[in-house]
Amino acid sequence: MLDLKNIISDTENVKNELKKRNFDTKKIDEIVNISKNRSKLMSELQNFEAERNSLSKLIGQYKAQGKNFEEVIKKVEKIKKSIYEIKEKEKDVNNEIRNLLLYVPNLPSFDVPVGKDENDNVLIKEHGDIGRSKVTNVKPHHQIAVELDIVDFERAVKLSGSRFWSYKKQGAKLVRALENFMLDTHIQNGYIEWRPPVIVKSNILEGTGQLPKFKEDLFKIEGMDSYLIPTAEVPITNLHNGEIIDLKNPIAYTAFTLCFRAEAGSGGKDMKGLIRAHQFNKVELVKFVSEKDLNSEFSKTLNDAKNILEKLKIPYQELMLCTGDLGFSAEKTVDLEIWMPSENRYRETSSVSSFGDFQGRRSSIRYKDENGKNRPVYTINGSALAIDRVVASILEIYQNPDGTITVPEVLIPYMQTDIIKK
Repeated sequence: MLDLKNIISDTENVKNELKKRNFDTKKIDEIVNISKNRSKLMSELQNFEAERNSLSKLIGQYKAQGKNFEEVIKKVEKIKKSIYEIKEKEKDVNNEIRNLLLYVPNLPSFDVPVGKDENDNVLIKEHGDIGRSKVTNVKPHHQIAVELDIVDFERAVKLSGSRFWSYKKQGAKLVRALENFMLDTHIQNGYIEWRPPVIVKSNILEGTGQLPKFKEDLFKIEGMDSYLIPTAEVPITNLHNGEIIDLKNPIAYTAFTLCFRAEAGSGGKDMKGLIRAHQFNKVELVKFVSEKDLNSEFSKTLNDAKNILEKLKIPYQELMLCTGDLGFSAEKTVDLEIWMPSENRYRETSSVSSFGDFQGRRSSIRYKDENGKNRPVYTINGSALAIDRVVASILEIYQNPDGTITVPEVLIPYMQTDIIKK
């Protein structure tokens, strides 16, 4: 959530920054106008409270002098009623402002390239020579997976409908190996592991920015104020919802969870294979940092995600997202895209994002700065990594002419074999 004081004091700059995100700034004008009305209410309230205090003192004087003060009491009661009415109006106005703020995205960081959409994203670096490098002319992962009998698409569709699959045999073991390898690596790098619930309340999704704007992308539990999580970012960030935390040193968490997305509006896109689903597997990184540590910890988090790909020896590239392609809560995002030989292109497997104090403000997570003042925390998160897409890439990049799959070296201790075969 943006700082209301900043919106009011620097309105034109805020609007200019939001225009870079293709955001309709009429909401900002509306927020400013309502805030002016709130200021008028606050001024009226102060005047009434001052008059009430003055009359209360007068009652004391009249009592001491033996004077009749019934008329003064009547005035005080009338003022008390006015004060109550103004405070109720103030509550309504504050709720109105907050509801508007919940739909306003974060401001882009100064170093984010300005652009309209994904076509204006900027390539930072390509790492195409890792391992077997950018191999070509292989069977699509969904074909080889069926031939090896390690993924069952048909039975998953029978159970749950389209955009579902079920791993089996060495496919299930590969997913488990990737989960454990990723978590073990992150724990060695100082992250604390969590295993959070995958069902959360609506205010928790509001805290990280999924609600209210992206309700159509979520799976709601019927009859409850609860939803399935779209990513572990949601419960992990909100572990400290409403708390004041010690940030003398950054706090780093990691978690594996199932994730759930309705994929509203995706139509027939990516219907084949392990690319886009309603339920998927992901390891997430989340950090809570002070303002001074934000940039250095963002770089570290990005390197921790890249480290997984380097160890798996999967070719990838780094993309800086432009202003028009940023996620709602992000101020800066770098995507890591892995090589998919059958498509002859890179596909996203991680987004590492800095949120500034946007989520901290929405979730009321604070820390004490060097002056002892409570401030919203700064948050960072990144997928490290989206497991199903990594599986897809491994099945293609590590595919052999005889129809087997070579197991990446770092996964052999987890798989207890160096080959996947039927």
